[in-house]
Amino acid sequence: MKQFRLHKVASVCLIAAMALVGCSTQGGEKAASGTQPGASEGAGQQVTLSMHSWRVEDTEGYKAIIKAFEAENPNIKIDFKPFKATEYNTILNTALQSDSGPDILQLRPYAPGISLAEAGYLEPLDNIAGISAFPKDVLAAATGKDGKVYGVPLSLNSTQFFYNKKIFEQNGLKAPKSWDELIATAKTLKEKGIVPISFGAKEGWLLSLSHGVIAPASYSGSGYIDKLLKGESNLQSPEFLQSISRMQELIPYFPENYVGLELNDMRTLFATEKAAMFINGSFELEGLKKLNPDLQLDFFPMPTNDQKAVITTWVDGSYAVNAKSKHKPEALKFMEFMATKKFGELFANQFKRISAVPGVSTDDPVVNKMAELSQSSSTPYLMVVHFAEGKPTTKQALENALQGMYLGKLTPEQVAEEIQKSAATWFPPFKK
Repeated sequence: MKQFRLHKVASVCLIAAMALVGCSTQGGEKAASGTQPGASEGAGQQVTLSMHSWRVEDTEGYKAIIKAFEAENPNIKIDFKPFKATEYNTILNTALQSDSGPDILQLRPYAPGISLAEAGYLEPLDNIAGISAFPKDVLAAATGKDGKVYGVPLSLNSTQFFYNKKIFEQNGLKAPKSWDELIATAKTLKEKGIVPISFGAKEGWLLSLSHGVIAPASYSGSGYIDKLLKGESNLQSPEFLQSISRMQELIPYFPENYVGLELNDMRTLFATEKAAMFINGSFELEGLKKLNPDLQLDFFPMPTNDQKAVITTWVDGSYAVNAKSKHKPEALKFMEFMATKKFGELFANQFKRISAVPGVSTDDPVVNKMAELSQSSSTPYLMVVHFAEGKPTTKQALENALQGMYLGKLTPEQVAEEIQKSAATWFPPFKK
């Protein structure tokens, strides 16, 4: 796979993130006692490292990855403990502040993760073997303002419309090539009694993610992002307002009671073939195939106003070492493993995702198609990369405002106004 040009992605837009979770070493507490930060417990003595994540659905997959590491490092055991994604940041921050965080933690990308480094919670990783092989654009998601790298990048994510090939073929439909074709496709499906789009508005992050898929169609190729980052445009521009209006335009094609649906409901609706399309990220591929191994799915990138197509991409998370870990050398050993091609191939094939490790491909044609489009037709996830700061973050302001719109309390114009108001409190180009 070519080098993932997140330099374009980052400068064009994309992700921001949060921090990770931590909840003490639990299973590794006993092994941790009596050692000094940065020191091993002694040659040959077994050490248990606590490793925390926000990906509960990855538990089984990590068993195989951890087994491979432990086979090469018999004196190091990994206690993998994931938390619910919506609770992870709070748990992690609380643990780190009380000096009881895990040895290894999954780090959210960009601003949220970098803020943990700035607070002194993370160990620099610039000197671990293999880290220099990652493109700087990929490392940027976990690089602090001091220029040091604090996380080993995990995956390159994309967001898109998944669709059920069987349902499309049975109804004479093809992947849409324009917004009008998308609406016409959804209308045809609805008329045939099929839920066009599996969608839920209960969890805010799903709304910003869906907007990340749909929005670039309104501004891709227009130079809008460059103007926005220079303060020459804003989040109430005609381009951005159109992206919000389109989110509203899709409402007739969502399931009944969609405002109360969460990710599990959406995933199940699509996997059980009760809905024809599903707006989500590449990280959903593994879960969908587990729910229905016979599911005939594909995806299409977002058709743009200029008759092209775009796929939203970003570096999704990395793994970091707690600066106060009592088993720092062993934790750094695991970081080195995560920077190897062996890990990248295990990760890509276990989870059906694009590994951030350079030169890794998968055995899944859908994942490889995502990887190809991520290099040829990508745009950054604007809210994650550039607007994940503020209190609350502008990304969260978008999520709250979209929920208000779906409850009938806000118009698209009011949503855009709320987002601009949030960004104006902290975004430097808007404060000139």
